Amino acid sequence: MRSIYSIFCFTISISLFQVRTIIAQPRQELVRIIVAPDHEDWIYEVGEPARFYVSVLKYGIPLTDIEIRYEIRPEKLDPVKAETLELKRSETMIKAGTMDAPGFLRCWVYVIVDGKEYEQMATVAFSPEQIKPTASLPAGFKRFWDRAMEKNKDIPMDVQMTLLPGRCTESVDVYHVSFQNFKIGSRIYGVLCMPKKVGAYPAVLEVPGAGIRPYYGRVDLAEDGIISFQMGIHGIPVTMEPYIYDNLRRGALNGYWEMNLDDKDKYYYKRVYLGCVRAVDFITSLPEFDGYNLAVAGGSQGGALSIVAAGLDSRIKYLAVDYPALSDLSGYLHGRAGGWPHLFHPADSSNYKEDKIETALYYDVVNFARQLTQTGWYSWGFNDTVCPPTTMYSAYNVITSRKELHLFQDTGHWTYSEQREMKKQWLIEQLK
Repeated sequence: MRSIYSIFCFTISISLFQVRTIIAQPRQELVRIIVAPDHEDWIYEVGEPARFYVSVLKYGIPLTDIEIRYEIRPEKLDPVKAETLELKRSETMIKAGTMDAPGFLRCWVYVIVDGKEYEQMATVAFSPEQIKPTASLPAGFKRFWDRAMEKNKDIPMDVQMTLLPGRCTESVDVYHVSFQNFKIGSRIYGVLCMPKKVGAYPAVLEVPGAGIRPYYGRVDLAEDGIISFQMGIHGIPVTMEPYIYDNLRRGALNGYWEMNLDDKDKYYYKRVYLGCVRAVDFITSLPEFDGYNLAVAGGSQGGALSIVAAGLDSRIKYLAVDYPALSDLSGYLHGRAGGWPHLFHPADSSNYKEDKIETALYYDVVNFARQLTQTGWYSWGFNDTVCPPTTMYSAYNVITSRKELHLFQDTGHWTYSEQREMKKQWLIEQLK
């Protein structure tokens, strides 16, 4: 029987995970602005005019005789139309115009009530299935990554596993794991959740969103009979006290996504991308792995790493992706939005250098999406301001393998609980 202390530690770790999940969701405010397009699916054809219906609610009651301000703008770029008008009735209609090329248009609405400004927006698509990436495929792309992976194979994994009794359950063992990657002494850390019952199991590699934080593992997947390895990317243990990660985020790892961008052999993400492949090496080395059924899953940076890992490693059979970052990074250089981390946004031209632009092409998710052969599940919303939907479609539209896209149009950089459950059930169906 597990001790009360063990149960307490496990409960605390789960509670912390749930708190982080809740914080990521949009908060409810006293005054709500409702912005909704006149097409139910939020999708228009190029050249078709779009309209938005706007209402402002307080305590659920529409406000009238108030002033609102609105802006019509492409994602992450300057407004193409702005106006202030009187909301005399419970609802008004804004004519947003159209687009002459496939893409997305946003209507931002602002209102001041009792001295406080509130804002809301909605985003509509114009022929999104026709969006093409701006990122080109470098001639040396495949050779670059083939050589990097071959070199990485020569580094002994030197796997180290430490049981975490306080996180184990009656049916699942939880381990803190590390192994070598990229160079001798450089390690990848993560949390392995393994069914206790003897058997051969499918597996999921869980890759993380951006940031520096501890990890707690996917005990729920292991309880469903799936090995789960949740990896960190920064080469540091993932079970330390939260303040350590806060210090690293503000200090040594601040802005890690731009580190050594001027050299494709030293760019920060080279070790990370190779670490995803090394994580596959680790999972497939486990005696409990069934030898075939392996998926990768993640959102945002994790969505990007899912596509990267599958694009590099055919041992992965399935991928489940939420709002992938690092997609079509060069979009800004062509007059439209680029993917997170917005390396080439016009507000900061410090990266407008030939070597940095070239490096970005070798790490752009679009070019890994072009390599995919696996079955994939994808999901995002149109209101995402972190990973603009134009960039996500740029990657999705070049995928030639079997794929399915699940849109939750009004979501931003977050997911509904129903969306998360859909993703989990899809993974279970593929793997079992």
